[in-house]
Amino acid sequence: MFLQNYYTSLTNHAKTRKNLYNLCVQKQNILVVDDESGVRDVLKAYLEREGFAVSTAITGLEAANILDTQKDELALAIVDIMLPELDGMSLLRRIRVDSALPVILLSARTDEFDRVYGLELGADDYVPKPFSPREVVSRVKAVLRRAQGEKPALSEKPITLGPFTLDPKTHTATAYGKTLDLTAREFELLWFLLRHPKQVFSREQLLDQVWGFSEFIDLSTVTVHIHRLRDKLEANPSKPAHLQTVWGVGYRFVAE
Repeated sequence: MFLQNYYTSLTNHAKTRKNLYNLCVQKQNILVVDDESGVRDVLKAYLEREGFAVSTAITGLEAANILDTQKDELALAIVDIMLPELDGMSLLRRIRVDSALPVILLSARTDEFDRVYGLELGADDYVPKPFSPREVVSRVKAVLRRAQGEKPALSEKPITLGPFTLDPKTHTATAYGKTLDLTAREFELLWFLLRHPKQVFSREQLLDQVWGFSEFIDLSTVTVHIHRLRDKLEANPSKPAHLQTVWGVGYRFVAE
């Protein structure tokens, strides 16, 4: 009851404010998936106030149906982990089969395992409940900036370093002649490291350079993506020859 009243008061507050700037902005559509009406209402109110169009779903299956028919029209999805019919993690796995749609997970559970597991599945961010709706809106904007503005330019030529080749036009990566199955963020991270061989970067620097915005993002995001890259490009991920850890400093990429 307390949380319901809390979200209701925030929703009413958001609805009392107007933003004329929204009238001349092409709206991006955000999908909010949560079985709590208070959460849906407050996020919808705050996102719409910032100029976004908002679609909502109560269950995982309802969200899956929306994604099946409107995926190309969506800019981002905010998904609660504990959903009826189809849980948030399963929905995320379903999205990642064929889409790089940015996803922010919500959860009342604060276990590190849930956060890391969600990031490993391909979530772009993770927000614990209860949350500040202003912070969620800021995270939405940050994730969209990363998704839309921090990618390798399509005009850039393929880069080859040792046995590794990355082509931004075709979004393909190969190592020792074998194609690597990389997500969009893994590709961007490897692209950045290949452009700066042997240079050591801290996790904070990688967040700034690859993700493009680090204020709200957990450093474990970088760690998870490094581990996933090692699993895909190293012969022995537990003893990486290329994507090396410099203890106490960060990571570097060595092609030889």
